[in-house]
Amino acid sequence: MNVFKPATRTAMTEAQVRKAAANTAGHEKTVDNDPFKEGDAVVYAAHGVGHIDRIGTEEIAGHSLEVIQVSFSDNQMTLRIPLARARASGLRKIASREIVDKAMAVIKGKPRISKALWARRAVEIQARINSGDLLQVAEVVRDLQRHVDNLEGSFSERKLFELALDRFGAEIAVVEGVDKMAVLDRLTSTMKAA
Repeated sequence: MNVFKPATRTAMTEAQVRKAAANTAGHEKTVDNDPFKEGDAVVYAAHGVGHIDRIGTEEIAGHSLEVIQVSFSDNQMTLRIPLARARASGLRKIASREIVDKAMAVIKGKPRISKALWARRAVEIQARINSGDLLQVAEVVRDLQRHVDNLEGSFSERKLFELALDRFGAEIAVVEGVDKMAVLDRLTSTMKAA
């Protein structure tokens, strides 16, 4: 494992650091049957597809923590997560081919129509996008696509659709080893044919 220094100062107080170190220390004994490795493509629920840059020990206010550094090229962001809490915080490996096939079947399915108020639906949709579950993101894409194509949807509905489509396309592109734009073009034609 590498030892590296953080690029920027953290705004955590000493008490917050002690509490975080104590919470993390209790999780270090768990065994991960599919550990993360440097260079892996991963999905972080709230930010989408990223790549693991480093896994190593970092000194924070006198405490040593094993951390994973994940970079997201789409939004030029770098995130450091304690290794012991990585999975609990929403970090996961890229979906398998089997899950991608199920997600593509969801996209081709019949959209679910909701009669709920838009404000309530928007909160639910955002939660489904940020769940990190590829099948839930596929459902959002399928359900919102109908409104976006018919110009019935609002600006916020279009933005949520674009966010879901981008996250969905990015993960499929990594699984298939192709360009994200090619995947998005294929998804658009698939949805129009359905």
